[in-house]
Order: sequence, then structure tokens, then C-alpha cells
Amino acid sequence: MPEYQRVLLKLSGEVFGGGRVGVDPDVVATIARDVAEVARSGVQVAVVTGGGNFFRGAELQHRGMDRVRADYMGMLGIVMNCLALQDFLEKLGVETRVQTAITMGQVAEPYIPRRAIRHMEKGRVVIFGAGMGMPFFSTDTVAVQRALESKCDAVFFAKSGVDGVYDADPRTNPEAKKFDEITYDECITRGLAVVDQTAFTLCAENDLPMVVFGMEPEGNIPRVLKGERIGTRVVSG
Repeated sequence: MPEYQRVLLKLSGEVFGGGRVGVDPDVVATIARDVAEVARSGVQVAVVTGGGNFFRGAELQHRGMDRVRADYMGMLGIVMNCLALQDFLEKLGVETRVQTAITMGQVAEPYIPRRAIRHMEKGRVVIFGAGMGMPFFSTDTVAVQRALESKCDAVFFAKSGVDGVYDADPRTNPEAKKFDEITYDECITRGLAVVDQTAFTLCAENDLPMVVFGMEPEGNIPRVLKGERIGTRVVSG
């Protein structure tokens, strides 16, 4: 039996674009194959995606746009990623539902936690879109909130270019030390930025385990979601 019965996977929007603006179908197809493998193993799966391959509210604000409007644009970008992932999952025969925090009935269900739980109990993958439906909330925080409300056993943050939590940025500091396990209190005290501080705090307050791991090599998603110990496990102290 897998270690986790119900999990939430957080994927960054940049991954969907393969480092460019828009959606890279080859990348999304690879992600879909990995998620499908987990779902078929009996683990119930929910997904939250970012929208950074289309819009980032904070960056648009720095270029002179109103932050509230920029964040709503980002939420629409997230929905485009959700629909792309849904399409590739269903091509693999995996039933999928997209639920959005902003009502858009022609393409997705409204976000209803109890309905999401029921979908997962029936073996469907649920993809949560449009962030929190409100500006100023990061998708890291949204991932934790959705994991808590849908009663997931753990939340997983898949990173590109980083394979766990380090005491410094490993991309700029070759001496950075990776943690196999670390507490939320230590992450918050050290100001580690691999995940938003609000997400760390919300997990700590609700004793929700977090795993931060790298997308590379291919196959890491099913490995970690089925319980293999890779990346960094973040737990309450």
C-alpha cells in the first residue's frame, strides 16, 4: 500500500511553458503521464498549478499595472494550464475534473471542497484552478489551503532546478546544504524562500506534512507521491 492515500501536488506555471511563455504540449504530456501513474496506483490526487508561464501579478505590478487586475489575469493563466493538464490526462483515460475559484461554468466546475473529495474517492484527478479567487494570495498558499480543505495527507511542491530545501540558494551558492528533513519553525526562522512563508505557517499550524522535491529526472512525481523518500520532508517540530 502507498504511504499516502490522498495527496495534493503543486506545480509551478513555468514548468508548463518549458521556460517560455505559453504551454509546451510535450512537457504537459510528460506531467500527465506521471500523474496518471499515481492515480492508477490507487493514490487519490489533487493538483494546483501556477500561472507564471503566462502572467505573474507581482511582475506586472512592477511594470506599472494595478496589482489587483494583474493578479486576476494570473488566475486566468492558471486556468489555461489546468485545462491543458486535464486534456492530456483524459487522453490517457484518466477521469479529471477542473474546479475553479472564479466561476466559469462553460469550462470548469465551481470550487466545492466536498465535491472535490467525492471526485477523488471515485478515482478522478481534481485540478484546482484560478488560485484563491482573490488577489494577493500566492499559489503556494492556495496549494496548502486546498490540501487542508480536501483533507489530503500531505502537500507536495514540485520544483524545477531545485531538488529540495537548502540553507541557501543552490543555484547561486555551491556550498548550500540540502536538508533531508527540516521543521517548519526552522524554515520560518531561517527565512527559507523555496516556498512562501505563509504556506509554511499554514502547514505548521495544521500539522500538514510537506515534501519539496525536484521535477528532474523524469519519473520523480510518481516516485515521491507513492511514498519514496526523495527531496526534503518538512514537518512540525
